[in-house]
Amino acid sequence: MIRVVLVDDQALMRAGFRALLDAEDGIEVVGEAGDGEEGVRLVRARLPDVVLMDVQMPGVSGIEATRRIAADPDLARVRVVILTNYGLDEYVFEALRAGASGFLLKDSEPEDLLAGIAVVARGDALLSPSVTRRLIGEFVARPPDRATAPGLEGLTPREREVTALAARGLTNEEIATHMVVSPFTAKTHVSRAMIKLGARDRAQLVVFAYESGLVTARGHGAGPAPSYERGEVPARIRTRC
Repeated sequence: MIRVVLVDDQALMRAGFRALLDAEDGIEVVGEAGDGEEGVRLVRARLPDVVLMDVQMPGVSGIEATRRIAADPDLARVRVVILTNYGLDEYVFEALRAGASGFLLKDSEPEDLLAGIAVVARGDALLSPSVTRRLIGEFVARPPDRATAPGLEGLTPREREVTALAARGLTNEEIATHMVVSPFTAKTHVSRAMIKLGARDRAQLVVFAYESGLVTARGHGAGPAPSYERGEVPARIRTRC
């Protein structure tokens, strides 16, 4: 059973999500909150698997609420999915930096929402397919922020390589094929890189890779996938990083 908390300042929106989720076997809505501060208190009390978090709310925003959840060791197993009306914008970038495991548009199809909850509950990162290409384009268009990015010096060459491949959208199986290793070995390298960088999940690993400058690209924008300077692996557009 996947336990879900809904945090949105619009009661009608929460009611719609609850009706959809309550009708689904294997998902239980364990609470609702109308703002970020109430949402954090509810998450601490109910310990859900997944939080559906509105990005913009009065008072404590979804970004700040996500940051508080991600910073609480007692909530390490809680995953936050940001809900937005506007697609990719600065709020989404800040939410990913704050510790969100991904985001979805509020007008996503019901099956996409349900699938997304399942993906995040498994510990994978969720990036809405309709905006993932733009997300990658925006990251590579920005200069690396090495002042705030975690240091990569502690990573082994293999761990740096798998971090770069994960940032380009490859699954563990595809990383294994590229590196000519077993999927288990690829997963181990990814897990160790996440631990060393303090990444809660693969979504944060992607953020770290771009912000540190480990992955850069020639060209950017929402058009064709960028051409990478390192390696031959093209950007992949997937719901799972």
